[in-house]
Amino acid sequence: MDQYLDKDRIKQLISRIRYDIGHKDVEPDIRDVVWNEKSRELVIITSDRPGKSTVIGKGGWVAGRLKEELKISGVHVEAYTDLMVRRYRMELARERLNQIRSTLHSPALNSLVHLLEERIEMPYALASLLENHEVQADSPPSVVALSGGVDSSFSLIMADILGFQPRAVTVDPGSIILPGYFKTSVEHLTQKLQVPHEYLPLSMEEVIQESLQGRFHPCGRCSKLIEKTVLSYAQKMEAQFLFYGDLLSTGADSLIWEDNILRINLPALLSATKGEVKGIARSWGVEKKNGYGCPLLKEVQKKHPSMRRYSIQRIERETRAGVLEPGEALDMIMRLI
Repeated sequence: MDQYLDKDRIKQLISRIRYDIGHKDVEPDIRDVVWNEKSRELVIITSDRPGKSTVIGKGGWVAGRLKEELKISGVHVEAYTDLMVRRYRMELARERLNQIRSTLHSPALNSLVHLLEERIEMPYALASLLENHEVQADSPPSVVALSGGVDSSFSLIMADILGFQPRAVTVDPGSIILPGYFKTSVEHLTQKLQVPHEYLPLSMEEVIQESLQGRFHPCGRCSKLIEKTVLSYAQKMEAQFLFYGDLLSTGADSLIWEDNILRINLPALLSATKGEVKGIARSWGVEKKNGYGCPLLKEVQKKHPSMRRYSIQRIERETRAGVLEPGEALDMIMRLI
């Protein structure tokens, strides 16, 4: 590591920045620092959440100033206590994966287990692990549900890196659910990765009309129809694996059998944070769009403000799971209301 980015130097910089901006004089509790030369991002590991708050600072000012002074792409701060929880979840996923490998043989599945084991040993800086990861090819094609958002884009990128020979599919219920900018993102990414891609038309007129009337929140019913359509396509393709960008179903629950097809929620399996997901997606040109949800959801919440509570509950679940930082969650909720 560059001597300028070693632990003692970072502690000195943080102490000086806190003094400059009028924060309380608290010695930064830094356990380790990890520098990714390729992405030019710095990961700072603190012992616990209070130490993390010290490094981030009120409103993220300390971490922001540190990024500016070092002239790097990003500063990410992790609490070791949070990493312990993520490590345990990944150990549960590894146990389940090893059970599956006893009956389902795939070089790409072996590659995923290898990455997971590396990740358990170093449950941060996922991008760094990918730099030297060896792909094991010759696996049968798989299907990835790709919406154009950062979570599903992350899953497609990872499935391709791991050698699953992914075929991306995008369910298209119309522009009120799949707007043009998501289609642009889908097409740019699949072209960049050089993976096959297909749109699957789907009528959701009943869901659209009834949700606009305020009868229900659209996300649950919309997701069920999309997943049913994608599963039907995967069955037709005789795929062994089906990938989604779910972040919440961690541990063993990130691996689900659906009619002899193994569904893998990659971000959840790898216990990825939202920051890691966005960082890897961004490295392939995928940027997170402003706002929460599709145009239909925004219109429903505008016409029926009480529906916002269900979107807020989703944000709360991601925060409790450690996927979202409280500050990120607060920003999302404030934009909703």
